[in-house]
This record gives sequence, structure tokens and C-alpha cells, in this order.
Amino acid sequence: MQEKAGYKTIALDIAGRIVRGEFPLNSKISGRSLLASHYHVSPETIRKAVALLKDENIVSVSQGKEIIVLSDQKALEYTIRNNQLKTAHSLKRDLQQLLEEKQQMDRKFEELVHQIMEASDRLQNLKPYQPVEIKIQEHSHVVGKTIGNLQFWQNTGATIIALRRGTEITISPGPHVVLRENDIIIAVGDDKMNERTELFINKKEPNH
Repeated sequence: MQEKAGYKTIALDIAGRIVRGEFPLNSKISGRSLLASHYHVSPETIRKAVALLKDENIVSVSQGKEIIVLSDQKALEYTIRNNQLKTAHSLKRDLQQLLEEKQQMDRKFEELVHQIMEASDRLQNLKPYQPVEIKIQEHSHVVGKTIGNLQFWQNTGATIIALRRGTEITISPGPHVVLRENDIIIAVGDDKMNERTELFINKKEPNH
């Protein structure tokens, strides 16, 4: 048990000890002072923990402040209920961590795009324009074809600086990269490039 544990944590630990038989049914639990010494907390914190267990009908407290174990079954129910809440809290914490990692990845991606634009001689005259993302839709005629075969730059005036496929990102994909449905192309160009590229990419295959 960590030093200065909260009273709820202490209550849960005492309930667990009752379930394990360390404090048998109808037995007396050590007084508040001894419990306070064991858990490295104040007697007031122990009082709150015991009051919590009393409210759950797990223990009783006599006028002489003796703590008596009333129900190991209720102690079991209490530990199960609180461990489930702890699990839900852990899942929420893990989700928050994943969201933060995703935000970090998005920031790194934006930084990479910026660095590519700064470093590439070919893109020097395109700095005023922000990269755009265009998703390849179902039945697009570009699906299954390479960037080179499509003569992408010649047809759109757009320079592909990255390709996002699921969670994978390819920087400066070469002419031999085969495009797939749901790929996201990140491209730069003049102020008309976005419209031209969107029309070109998502033109349907014949017979669709």
C-alpha cells in the first residue's frame, strides 16, 4: 500500500483482506491507530475508510470503536464492483493516451509536409499554397494504376508530397506506387490545382 493512500483505496484493500480471510467473519479488525500506522495515514483517513465499509454493511463499529467484520459476501461484492469501475477508468485513460498519440502523429505529419516544402527546389514557387488532401473514392479510374502511368502532374498540375494509406504515410511516393481505393493523396499546386485534381482522381471508371 502506497504512503498516504486515499481512504477509498484503503477501504477497498480492507474489503479484499476480508474476502481473502485475513479478517474472518465476526472477527475484530485492529483499531484505527494500528490501521493508520499500517497504511501510513492519519486516523481520520482510517475513520473515513471504515465509515465507507460500514455504509456497505461490510463492518460494524461499536460505541467503543471496535471494528467487527459483518459480511465477507458484501466485501466480495464491493471489491468486484469497484474493480470494474477501476477497469473502466483504465480503459478511459488508455483511450485518452491513444488520442494524444494520434494528435502527436498528426503534428509530426504536418511538420514533415512543411519540411518537404521547404527543402524541395521544385516546390519553392508553391510555398504560398497549403497542401490539400484528396481521398480516392470507390470506382475511381485511378484505382490499381501507378502514379507514373496516370501522368499525374501533367494531368493535374499537382505535386504529390505524401500518400496516406490507413495509418501508414509515404512521403514523396514514387511513380511506381499503385493507388488504391480510400488512399488519401496530399498534394500542392496553384490555386486551381485542388479542383483539377479532385475531378481527375474521382472520375469514374467506364461502366460504373
